[in-house]
Amino acid sequence: MDVTVASEIRNEVTESVLAPGETLPLIVQPAAPGVDLVAWCRDHKEEVGRKLLVHGAILFRGFAVDSIPAFETVASSLCGDLYGEYNDLPHEQGKIYGTTPYPPDKAILFHNESSHLHRWNRKQFFYCIQPSLTGGRTPILDCREAYRTLDPAIVERFETKGLLYLRNFVEGFDVPWQQFFHTDDKARVEAYCAEAHIECEWKKKGGGLRLRQRAPGVVKHPVTGEKIFFNQVQLHHVSCVDAKVKKSLMMLFKPEDLPRNVSYGDGSPIPDETMAEIDRVYWKIARTFDWAPRDIVAIDNMLVSHARLPYTGPRKIVVAMGDIMFQRDLAA
Repeated sequence: MDVTVASEIRNEVTESVLAPGETLPLIVQPAAPGVDLVAWCRDHKEEVGRKLLVHGAILFRGFAVDSIPAFETVASSLCGDLYGEYNDLPHEQGKIYGTTPYPPDKAILFHNESSHLHRWNRKQFFYCIQPSLTGGRTPILDCREAYRTLDPAIVERFETKGLLYLRNFVEGFDVPWQQFFHTDDKARVEAYCAEAHIECEWKKKGGGLRLRQRAPGVVKHPVTGEKIFFNQVQLHHVSCVDAKVKKSLMMLFKPEDLPRNVSYGDGSPIPDETMAEIDRVYWKIARTFDWAPRDIVAIDNMLVSHARLPYTGPRKIVVAMGDIMFQRDLAA
């Protein structure tokens, strides 16, 4: 038997990258048929964790993971107990969620999941059940590279001022606040917001709810100590929506009543020009790949930001999250 082949079989998996010199993502594939990904992940959990800190994302491809429960087992084997109380994604089964229900002809821009909240998942997993007919890629980018590549003046403002996220639950633009909080008891909502350090305000007109959430724009990674550009500004800033949609929103709402927006932490606006530069850098450093059935992608949600491109045809990707962190635990 060829020595190289024997070595690969003994090691069970092979590793590669998208192109020479690239690091994101690391691609792990079975070296021979029949490799049990659940068992392999369980036996190599610490090694996978170390590689995730280096690469930011790992694409597991070609393994016989044929169901959502099997995917859930893989994810839990790599990070222990998965998070099952997430309100921003539709629940699928167990502790697995569907992806954001957003029009397929529109892109979902880059974001670190839940980075606008007081707690977030450090690990996130995606499982491809059905790739789209065309498009539908999930671009990813290294937030360490974003920190290094962006204009230092932009980074400095994000780092020193922080961010203030605005969310108004407006009928027709968002889910009802009752659905989001799983209650129609305003006192319970207020108690949750107080615990999560969210400013909440009941609006007199229409019985709506306004939330303001302070969060950092730049943080240090809790394990590596590296500074990272960590936020959700593209998902919230009004300049990031389609130009016609933005014009309509600005005609319909006062700035404080927009369904979503974000400013610097002192309340001063983030200029459109700043957002355009962030967008330019993001797409410059982003990496993409085509989904294949049964692909699993593990990301460090603090090191890597993800997006979604428009697509046609049916598409089904599900998500698992774990390793919960709290904003109060971040190092200064």
